[in-house]
Amino acid sequence: MPISVAIIVQDEADRLPDAIRSVAFADEIVVLDSGSTDGTLEIAEALGAKVIRTDWPGFVAQKNRAIAETSHPWIFALDADERVSPALARAIQDAVATATGEAGFKVSRLSWWMGAPLRHGAWYPDRKIRLFRRDQGRWQGTEPHDLLVVAGRVGALTGDLHHHPYRNLGEHLATINRYTAVASAELRKAGVRARPWDLLTRPPLHFVYAYLLRLGFLDGVRGLCVAGLGSVYVLLKWARLALGEEGR
Repeated sequence: MPISVAIIVQDEADRLPDAIRSVAFADEIVVLDSGSTDGTLEIAEALGAKVIRTDWPGFVAQKNRAIAETSHPWIFALDADERVSPALARAIQDAVATATGEAGFKVSRLSWWMGAPLRHGAWYPDRKIRLFRRDQGRWQGTEPHDLLVVAGRVGALTGDLHHHPYRNLGEHLATINRYTAVASAELRKAGVRARPWDLLTRPPLHFVYAYLLRLGFLDGVRGLCVAGLGSVYVLLKWARLALGEEGR
């Protein structure tokens, strides 16, 4: 069974090459670009990808557009900041060759932060459906956190999907700022209102969950920092919701 890989990008010239090379086993690589100006398009084309130029309607809609541009029965959804490990690459090919009714397969995502992998805390194993039958999968979820949903049984793959979400600490902080603005706006649209105890309890509860219950402390100072930044994300999201538009 041939496999398509779908990637959405914007200005990922530095990270996209490694992502594409990690899925060299695929029969088709589709790159959906929303206005890159740093050479991303040329790099993708040079590496053999099918490049589609489009606008930016949001994460969920864009990833569903990418599905529509693929042509094979199995799709692996990949982000530009992710790499398929050799073990996962073998598992993907084996799963497609031997699937007996599964609509999709989950993978474990191993995130790297400031040069080292985080094997504990809220970030690992971070299991997500990424391999799925084209006619049985669709992206859903609330911006900016998309979710791939399949209509059928879900299996699991061995091997990790390596994730490099932030080039540096500054980018991490900028992403928190950007994503919490989107997330609070989506909550507001859904009619959710922030109460004082949301701001008082949700951030420390996240820290306890990530650092203690999920053993984030085993990742040393990086585990402490990521648990703390996760709490900042939670606080800022609910604070923005409580303060309204003027809080952005």
